Amino acid sequence: MEPPIVDECKQLRARIKGVYAEVFKLMDHGDLRGEQSLPFQHSEMKANIMLTYRHLEDAAMRLGKVIQAADGGVSFYDK
Repeated sequence: MEPPIVDECKQLRARIKGVYAEVFKLMDHGDLRGEQSLPFQHSEMKANIMLTYRHLEDAAMRLGKVIQAADGGVSFYDK
């Protein structure tokens, strides 16, 4: 038997939030410090790290919208 969709969404959101915290830590990676040297393009790398972070953040938010709709469409902030 499957667990309720709300429970699955909450578990997935927790996992995604853990991953996006790890992704954000990449902004301080040693390879992005100091002089830019070939083949590294620091600005391009940082931009893509932030895009990855934002997409994961959006995915967690979208799962929150699934939870909200399952609860009758009531926002968490309205409670």
